[in-house]
Amino acid sequence: MEALHGLDQNIEFDIFTSVPSWFFEMSLTKSFQYHFLVTDVGFVQKSALEVDLSETLAALSRFFPFKASMISNLASFLLKSRCAAVICDIAPMGILASRHAGLRSVLIENFTWDWLYEEYMEEKAGFKKAVLYLKEVFALADFHIQTEPACLPRDVHLTTRPVSRRPRLRPSFVRTGLGIPRDFKVVMITMGGIPESCPFLEEMKDYPSVYFIFPGASEGPELRGNMICLPHRSEFYHPDLVNASDALIGKIGYSTLAETYFAGVPFGHIERKDFRESRVLVSFVRDRMAGLSIRPDEFSDGTFLSSLPNLLSMPRVWRTEPNGAEQAARFILDRLL
Repeated sequence: MEALHGLDQNIEFDIFTSVPSWFFEMSLTKSFQYHFLVTDVGFVQKSALEVDLSETLAALSRFFPFKASMISNLASFLLKSRCAAVICDIAPMGILASRHAGLRSVLIENFTWDWLYEEYMEEKAGFKKAVLYLKEVFALADFHIQTEPACLPRDVHLTTRPVSRRPRLRPSFVRTGLGIPRDFKVVMITMGGIPESCPFLEEMKDYPSVYFIFPGASEGPELRGNMICLPHRSEFYHPDLVNASDALIGKIGYSTLAETYFAGVPFGHIERKDFRESRVLVSFVRDRMAGLSIRPDEFSDGTFLSSLPNLLSMPRVWRTEPNGAEQAARFILDRLL
């Protein structure tokens, strides 16, 4: 949830959580204040590719419905901070707090949690309570923005292109910083920010002309042959790593897809068959991007590496269209300030 603070050219933002980093980069922004607060549940993960439905349902039961005191206290904080509006990246808490405070709210999503949880109601009936509650909360937003690829396209105030953080450095600078020799191919492997083991390290040695970058594979920077292992949070900005790569392999998720889309690199995507959003994202890659599908078992046992020549032979796509972040930022500034 993000609270838009201030009404003059020295705009300040009070940031809570579920923060879309693209919003930090608007040219009018002068400063941010961060406040750490749990605003959402999402899913409890067993691993990067597997969710724990029982633990997720238990967490939802503890978290929803929101306690009246929590919403009241947050609304008071928003008013005390002189916030002008509340922007919610699918985090429902901000919508209720903004209404309680008499402020306008903006919902930004490519899916909402009620739509995602609907998939599991037959397996676990307890999800129905959360679905009904969240559906009502999301409907209260004053403005509704959807970002491509939207999972459930609706009649909303604005539909944008994919929303992605912009790279900051040229690919050559990033490669030099990583110690990658010139003329080597670079493949990035990412599991969406969730640490994951890499049992296929030995197989990567069979591709000596390729350097592999794997964020989240180690607690600190490590060079293991032709594999560069980085911690989840490193000195290298994630969009810069994507943009410096010749191809990307990883779990398909919105942020990864959007950054890969604007970088224009081929995407070897791992689909989660039990995850409703995944099907929509896979269709978008198939229709609008270069890439190929990788099964979870192919990733786990390393057989996906045999697809590398095919993936690296796909041409890079140079895009000139606007970033959805800019479209959303313009809409928000025009409507709320």
